[in-house]
Amino acid sequence: MSDPTVAAGTCVALGATDHQFESFPGRDIALGALTVTRVLPVKGKRLVGPWCFLDRFGPLTLQDPSPMDIGAHPHMGLQTVTWLLDGELVHYDSLGYESLLRPGGVNVMTSGAAIAHAERTPAKNSGRLNGVQLWVALPDGDRQMSASFQHVERVPIAERRGGIVQIFAGRLAGLHSPAAHHSGIFGGDLQLHPAAALEIPLNMAYEYAALVLDGDCSLDGQSLQARVLYYLGTNRSDVCFTSRAGGRLLLIGGPPFPEKILMWWNFVARTPQEIADARTDWEERRRFGDVRGYSGLRLVAPSLVKFASPNPAS
Repeated sequence: MSDPTVAAGTCVALGATDHQFESFPGRDIALGALTVTRVLPVKGKRLVGPWCFLDRFGPLTLQDPSPMDIGAHPHMGLQTVTWLLDGELVHYDSLGYESLLRPGGVNVMTSGAAIAHAERTPAKNSGRLNGVQLWVALPDGDRQMSASFQHVERVPIAERRGGIVQIFAGRLAGLHSPAAHHSGIFGGDLQLHPAAALEIPLNMAYEYAALVLDGDCSLDGQSLQARVLYYLGTNRSDVCFTSRAGGRLLLIGGPPFPEKILMWWNFVARTPQEIADARTDWEERRRFGDVRGYSGLRLVAPSLVKFASPNPAS
């Protein structure tokens, strides 16, 4: 059978071999009542290590008692990583998990060959929402594995000279997130003290990128703007961020991903046929299972010939 026409995005690691300092402005995407800023993938930068997707949402003050409500939808070939700065989200999936996420914890859902899930703000909530949603591309040898879900109540946190570091993926200077991943990886939330410098040791084989979350942050005298992904390249033994009045940023990294991937809707694949088959299975209620703990609507898959953006907080 020949591959069908699928409007999927191709993602390839560019494989930087030295320091870089490149900026990639995010783009705002309206997804129902919610607007998110997508900073990965963007034109010119499709992968940072195994990280293939990064949405920034909030900070929001909520009026509706349940303002984020993403209906049941499928995933394959990836892990979702949800990190909150403020607010609450409830995760439901086809494995039967129901998990309330709060700031300081992380949800990691490994789709493997197939999983379905939904997320919503609980009815009893703080009235705020602020966070990021990331995806990790699974290596070819692991992407057909059985699905799983891991909720970490409290990620490792440490006070360092100049700030506070929380590690939600990988390890840093004796801190090790218990969340399971299948590639070399790093994900950290760095809080910078006012009038201070925070130095972070790095793995020289990893490529890194940074995103300002709050306040003012600078690198090597260069002021960093919000809603912009800053690519730092590889071959760095450390990085030093500074702040005048205090700031907060996300730092992600990993070794350049050695495989070309295709992304369409909520699928990470290698061929258009895999995407087409997954879409058919979802529409015909095969393979992905039902999200029984969630009472909302099940999402309908887009047309294959249209570029399909992922769902927010997906």
